[in-house]
Amino acid sequence: AVGVVIDGCPAGISLSEEDIQHDLDRRRPGVSSVSTSRNEADKAEILSGIFEGKTTGTPISILVKNNGQHSNDYSNIRELFRPGHADYTYQAKYGLRDYRGGGRSSGRETIGRVAAGAVAKKILERAGIKIIGYTKQIGNIEISSFDADAIDSNDVRSPDPKAAKEMITLIEAAKRDGDSIGGVVEVVAKGVPAGLGEPVFDKLDADIAKALMSIGAVKGVEIGDGFASATRRGSENNDHIVSNKDKISFSTNHAGGILGGISNGDDIVARIAVKPTASISKPQPTVDLRGKQQEIRTEGRHDPSICPRIVPVAEAMLALVLADHLLRNRSSKV
Repeated sequence: AVGVVIDGCPAGISLSEEDIQHDLDRRRPGVSSVSTSRNEADKAEILSGIFEGKTTGTPISILVKNNGQHSNDYSNIRELFRPGHADYTYQAKYGLRDYRGGGRSSGRETIGRVAAGAVAKKILERAGIKIIGYTKQIGNIEISSFDADAIDSNDVRSPDPKAAKEMITLIEAAKRDGDSIGGVVEVVAKGVPAGLGEPVFDKLDADIAKALMSIGAVKGVEIGDGFASATRRGSENNDHIVSNKDKISFSTNHAGGILGGISNGDDIVARIAVKPTASISKPQPTVDLRGKQQEIRTEGRHDPSICPRIVPVAEAMLALVLADHLLRNRSSKV
């Protein structure tokens, strides 16, 4: 089984297993042609922290059982290091590793993140904050239109139905070749008030970047316009401040909703670069535990692109950071 213990959640928030299950179902494997064929129910069981449908303020423990594991799928690679995986680095750090799927470096680990994120979203809802995530790019195919209603109606969770079809074609081609492909996922938080975040060591954008980078398949994070800002002049990149009916706002959002490590009231926008799934059936050179050169083909049930299933994971990590800072900010002034 896998799971999570959530500490520090305030009492009195309505929470049920159905609230958690919704996001777990979005992360669940075996639901489309562009995900792994592993079929898990991923049913959440709340073990503690809830009484009569509300949080009690004590730690919330959530369990999800693994019912579709095939440990034997990994027996042929027990002495081989898979390229792109953490096999070698775990061996170097600990001197041994559990070869049956990757353990803590497996995508299965993200279940706890998504379950905890579902609880964080309940906290954010009470403050009028909503988080939306979607696949922005697969390979070299990018979205050119945005329809929020389309996100959960296609297998790649893209807001552009036309691009979604092209993305699916590209993923299926990689799958036929025994290969995989990466992409870009974007997450946006709407309704975030100004003032969240700490000025130096716990800047909001720093905490968001760390949370998103802690997802196993993520190799890059951008906040707002990110690396594009490196090509501009200040006059182009600054978000001009305007007064709108006694409310301060910004004419653009190049900063991604964060200035000086503190939210400015605009949408918070973060983008992650998701690497191609490391487990592929295409032959690749590697070495064994004795350092002898070998060839490896990773068999089993793996995602040809992890982007569609990483969307709810990225949402969860953003939700956890914002919930933490929302609660923390209550002590910033009287």
